[in-house]
Amino acid sequence: MLVSSLLTSLGINFGLCILFFMLYSILKKQPGNFEVYAPRLLAEGKSKRISHFNLERLLPSPGWVRRAWQPSEEELLSSSGLDTVVFMRIFIFSFRVFLVAGILGIFVLLPVNCVGDQLKSIDFSDFSNNSLDLFTISNVKNGSKWLWLHFCSVYIVTVWVCYLLYYEYKYISLKRIAYFYSSKPQPHQFTILVHSIPVSAGSSVGDTVENFFTEYYPSTYLSNVVVRRTNRLRGLINDAKKLYKKLDRLQSEPNQPKLKRGCCFGLFGEKVDLVDQYEKKLEDLEENVRLEQSEVSLAGEDVRAAFVSFKSRYDAAIAFHLQQSIDPTQWVAEQAPEPHDVYWPFFSSSFMRRWISKLLVIVAFILLTILFLIPVVIVQGLTNLNQLETWLPFLKSILTLTKIGIEQGFLPRFDG
Repeated sequence: MLVSSLLTSLGINFGLCILFFMLYSILKKQPGNFEVYAPRLLAEGKSKRISHFNLERLLPSPGWVRRAWQPSEEELLSSSGLDTVVFMRIFIFSFRVFLVAGILGIFVLLPVNCVGDQLKSIDFSDFSNNSLDLFTISNVKNGSKWLWLHFCSVYIVTVWVCYLLYYEYKYISLKRIAYFYSSKPQPHQFTILVHSIPVSAGSSVGDTVENFFTEYYPSTYLSNVVVRRTNRLRGLINDAKKLYKKLDRLQSEPNQPKLKRGCCFGLFGEKVDLVDQYEKKLEDLEENVRLEQSEVSLAGEDVRAAFVSFKSRYDAAIAFHLQQSIDPTQWVAEQAPEPHDVYWPFFSSSFMRRWISKLLVIVAFILLTILFLIPVVIVQGLTNLNQLETWLPFLKSILTLTKIGIEQGFLPRFDG
């Protein structure tokens, strides 16, 4: 690549970086994107949706960058959790790696490469058209003692990266242990999820689970809860959540119209108070949910899955890591998800259906990787125009155009 192509690539990437920063700054201010950019603040009531038009929403502002770096790790841990702290440590780790590598590259390796005369001397009068090979190890003579600096630099960077990996792993592990001990014990930490339970004729799922774990885990087993089909109940709960969001938005936003005509899409009829209407519908849904819950608890259809609880987290971990049956498709145990992460349709699917779903995901991943490699290979060919001219001589007239420098600077960005 020529120096001019590198400068073109830097300019394009810098311009796109500024563009994406501006787009993020604008998009995060839009009311429709609050659930994407600030879901925790909305759920905790610390932030409210602003519906009235404001010119500031359409103007980018760099203040969020400064605010993002102000909180300490303890503040991030208390407000956003351990995952955010780990994510920020990735940036710190990358910065430390590239800091040392950059110092070695700029102040040690680059001067050594520039003073070499393996290729040719640098013509500073036409600096933009010089090849970047003049600044690489290719410009150092074979057998030169200066090559030891490259050799030593590789080992220095490798040792530095290994040390940082060990340090960050130890640091994050201690953070995880401290976070684990400081947080309150959660029910899902004492529980495992068991599915594909074999049930004999004349026996219920609950009795089968009770007998199995009482026999094999007599001193550690605590209780179990059998999963039941709740399709209609889930539908009612989803409707109630949607209606509650509408009511909450209507009450929190003063500019929202609270009166609407009763018929013909709000064009005719007597005006109705939307708040009262939503509250009455929500009360009816809550009553239907209670009735459906009582019906499910009394005469609901059992699914061959259950949440099994133990007396300690250690006992639950042991049961999770042990194979419960000779047949690996029966008594399949896994860690219990958090209550809000339970995907209830999962329990109605068979083992074979879940296995086929996993297989389809793997196949889709392989196809996506292959399809991604095709444009990468094409772009790689376009970035190395000299070889492309040798392989395809009929493109020689096209490759000699003056805009090739821009293409060589632009296309390497897509190199995966």
